Amino acid sequence: MTHYGTLRDYSFPETDDDIRGSKLYGVNDEKLGKIDDVIFDHSSASVRYVVVDTGGWLSTKKFLVPADRLRASVKHENDFSADLTKEQVESFPPYQESDLDSEDSWADYENRYRAKWETSPVMHRAETDRNITPTTQQLEGNANSQRAAGLPSSAMPPVDEASVRAAGTSADRIVPPGTDSVVIENTAVGIGSRWDTFQARLRERRREAVSGCASCSIGSASSHEESADTFKKAI
Repeated sequence: MTHYGTLRDYSFPETDDDIRGSKLYGVNDEKLGKIDDVIFDHSSASVRYVVVDTGGWLSTKKFLVPADRLRASVKHENDFSADLTKEQVESFPPYQESDLDSEDSWADYENRYRAKWETSPVMHRAETDRNITPTTQQLEGNANSQRAAGLPSSAMPPVDEASVRAAGTSADRIVPPGTDSVVIENTAVGIGSRWDTFQARLRERRREAVSGCASCSIGSASSHEESADTFKKAI
């Protein structure tokens, strides 16, 4: 059974690999806070959310951002950004770390949290974890997607090739107008080298990081520490 938790006071030997302390910027380069912690799957070490400390402008002080909604900041080295405004953040249900201690409480919180993302500019399809953000090959007007849907090529509008070219990479996902786009994913890719290094270190030292969790039976770090070679084979 999947169990999520935070790093809390756990420290990495290589402090430069830790994203905690990095700043998070929103729409129009507005500073939203700094990354205070991460919520990750204790069995796989995949990060699901980052916990952002606002420094005081939000009454509940902290809020969550899905890992796959982050990207490396263009203007601020070693920092991150997300398509969020303070007004959107204020609409999120209050985050309480204690909700992670109960499967039911955490599921209830995620349902309420996701409901707010459904009504924001960055959305996902309700009641599903399936990624429905179309890839370049799945855009409306693509012959393959039309054939899969049983539609003739004339039934759909043409692809906006300029938008496809502007996307550049798979990390810049295209969302055609009128779609109920982005799903909150379990994992995140394409955020940047600093994130990738942090995620790798977390997986490498997973047993150490979760050794104090009362809900897991992972085992102590001293007797079960995973080696870097094991980690490399796993990926």
